[in-house]
Amino acid sequence: MKSLTIGQVARMAGVRVDTVRYYERQGLLPTPERRPTLHGPGYRRYDPETVRRIRFIKQAQRLGFSLQEIAELLALRVDPWADRQEVRRRVETKVADIEARIQALEAMRQALRSLLAQCEGSGPVCECPILEALEEEAGR
Repeated sequence: MKSLTIGQVARMAGVRVDTVRYYERQGLLPTPERRPTLHGPGYRRYDPETVRRIRFIKQAQRLGFSLQEIAELLALRVDPWADRQEVRRRVETKVADIEARIQALEAMRQALRSLLAQCEGSGPVCECPILEALEEEAGR
């Protein structure tokens, strides 16, 4: 099996070299072996599977999973005793979290729309109804 340099891994996975190193420090990637050279320990050499693992991490991040949650998913992937129900439960939890955030964002949007409705956008700032309403809320 051909091993890869960190630059090759980064290019193939569509990330920067710093990202590969960061994932290593976070324990999301196994520590690569070093090929010895005449002048020292040599370059780190990566298994081609590392590219697939990085792509998995990036896709999970795009779906809103934290690095800790991704580490747990990766651990489940290699756990012979884990079953699909555990993975499903984690995704259900993530969906519930996202739905709660959406509700909070919708409440913020409604509050901002209400503030916008109070202001016609002209006149001195010292009499701005938006700023006054924010000040009132801060005083409560």
